[in-house]
Parts: sequence; structure tokens; C-alpha cells
Amino acid sequence: MKIISSVELSKGYEHWKSLFLANEDFRQDHGINVLAFGHEEQNKDKVWVCMEVESMEKMMSTVDKPEMIKLREQAGAKIETQTFVKLIE
Repeated sequence: MKIISSVELSKGYEHWKSLFLANEDFRQDHGINVLAFGHEEQNKDKVWVCMEVESMEKMMSTVDKPEMIKLREQAGAKIETQTFVKLIE
């Protein structure tokens, strides 16, 4: 299943990107395969990530893990702005 997530940033895109890339092993261990990521053309403080996962339920259980919340906060993600959309295949 493919999911698109978006989130607003408080610490800037470059900071978020460096931490996002550094945590690839964590995503792989939890079955999250990143297909693409980037920021809006006119707004570097809003990022989008397209991922492939087993299920939305598994994705949400991973996102809610304390270590994932901590990683997202360290990266500057404004967690209250994060959205997840399941793509229809």
C-alpha cells in the first residue's frame, strides 16, 4: 500500500532531511519503504513523503511508537500538522 504523508517543519528542510536520511535503518526495520520525499516549491517548511507500507494500521502503530515520536520532534516536525493519505491503487 502506498501512503503520502505531509508535515510542517519548525527547524527547516535541511535539518529535517539530514535526520530523515539518518533514520533509514529504523524505517526499513519497520517495513517502511520511502519512494520519494521533498518540500513544496514555495514552502520549504512543508514536506511530503511517499511511502510503501504493509498496511495503514502497521504504519500508524509505528508512527505512534515513542522512539518515532522523539525522532520526528528532533527533526522539527510539527506533529499536530502531520497527515497521512492512503493512495487508491
